[in-house]
Amino acid sequence: MRTSLTFLGTLLLAALLQAAEAAAPEGEEIAKYWPAALDFTMETLGGDEVHLAEKYQGQVVLLVNVASKCGFTPQYKGLQALHEKYADEGLAIVGVPCNQFGGQEPGDADEISKYCEKNYGVEFDLLAKVNVRRSEEDQCDLYRLLTDPEAYPEPGSDIQWNFEKFLLNRQGEVLRHFRSKVLPESEELTSAITSALSEPAPEELEAE
Repeated sequence: MRTSLTFLGTLLLAALLQAAEAAAPEGEEIAKYWPAALDFTMETLGGDEVHLAEKYQGQVVLLVNVASKCGFTPQYKGLQALHEKYADEGLAIVGVPCNQFGGQEPGDADEISKYCEKNYGVEFDLLAKVNVRRSEEDQCDLYRLLTDPEAYPEPGSDIQWNFEKFLLNRQGEVLRHFRSKVLPESEELTSAITSALSEPAPEELEAE
C-alpha cells in the first residue's frame, strides 16, 4: 500500500512540474520581478497609467505626499534641488498629491501642475491625487502597503501630514520613513539618499 501511494505521489509531482513548465513563458517573455513596494499601477498627474516598479526599476525612489497650500509646501524647492543634483545618479523623486490634511491640495490635476511649475519649477514626476492616510477606507494601495506595520515594522506607520517621505533603495525595498519636518536639504535625508545611491543597481549585482 505504501509503495502504491509513493508511486502515485511521484506521478502527481511529475504531472505538476510538467504543467508548470508548459505554462511558463520563454526567453524575454518571462516577467521580470517587480519589488512588492512598487508593484502598483497608478495614474500620473497627466492622466497616463504607469507601473511604478517598471518605470523606476534600479533607481533610488523618494515618495513624497505633497500639497500646494501647506506650511511645508516650500519643500518643493528643496525636492527640486535634490532632483537636479541626484537624478543623473539614479534618484527618482515622485510627488503624490493628497488633499486629506487640512484640505490643502484642493486643485485639479491641471491646477496642481501649473502651480508646481510656476512657483518651484518642478521637473520631477507627479502622480494623480490620491488618499494616503491609513485611517481612510479609500487609501490607495501603494500607501496601504507603505503604512502597514506588518509589511514594514520599522518605517510602516500612518501618514500624519503633508510632505512625509519614504525612501526606497534600488531593489525597491523601503529604507526609511521621514516625517514632514525633515527638510529635503537636511543632512538626515541627504545622507540616506547618497548612501542608497552608492549601492549597485540589481543588474550590476547580477553581472558580478
